[in-house]
Amino acid sequence: MRWRLIRRRLSISAPRMTVRSHLPWPLRWAVVAIALGFSASLALWAFEFGKGIAGLDHESRQAVKLLAESRKQISQLEQERNSAQSLANAADSIIKAERATQQRLGEQVKTLEMENQTLKDDLGFFERLLPATGDGLAIRGFQVNIVSPGQLQFQLLIMQQGGRIQTEFKGRYELLVSGTQNGKAWSIPTPLASKTLQVRQYQRVDGVVAFPDNVVLKHVQAQVIDEKGRLKASQSIKL
Repeated sequence: MRWRLIRRRLSISAPRMTVRSHLPWPLRWAVVAIALGFSASLALWAFEFGKGIAGLDHESRQAVKLLAESRKQISQLEQERNSAQSLANAADSIIKAERATQQRLGEQVKTLEMENQTLKDDLGFFERLLPATGDGLAIRGFQVNIVSPGQLQFQLLIMQQGGRIQTEFKGRYELLVSGTQNGKAWSIPTPLASKTLQVRQYQRVDGVVAFPDNVVLKHVQAQVIDEKGRLKASQSIKL
């Protein structure tokens, strides 16, 4: 009977037996956390140790150092670029100012050349004048020029002759013309040009007047008439 009980306990038909741990669950979690922390520390140590063996840690420090040096060089290059840009802007401003000055000087030179040419023309005009002799009013340096068909340019100098002080002359000058038109004689009863005058010592008169395009001028006369209609001076040119 006893042998049957022992065999029953050792066989498959024996009753189940449960093994229970006597550790409380907070302590269990603490043990698990310690185990995980230890595993993580071990893994980190293995990683760092592997990096050291492979030389990756040294390369990482070199990369950080090179990155810092590159940033420093980039900063220096940016400063140099900004300085060069400032110099370029200043040089551009100076060049623009010099160009403006040269342009202004060029315009002044042109103006002076035109004034110089005018003075030369005036000098040549006066040099062509004969010395004034006698008294009264006279026409000097009378010139005409056909600048284009139907356009007559003229100039003359009206002078008060005589050594004594002359009273101011008041009157007008007239320009009379004649010629041919279609092979026939042509003239006009009225002056081609007429303008009032007030002459103390001398006065230069010039201008451009129009006449018919198909007219060929042959004779041009300038005359000075006082306020009473009396002829005081005249001079003619044949073309």
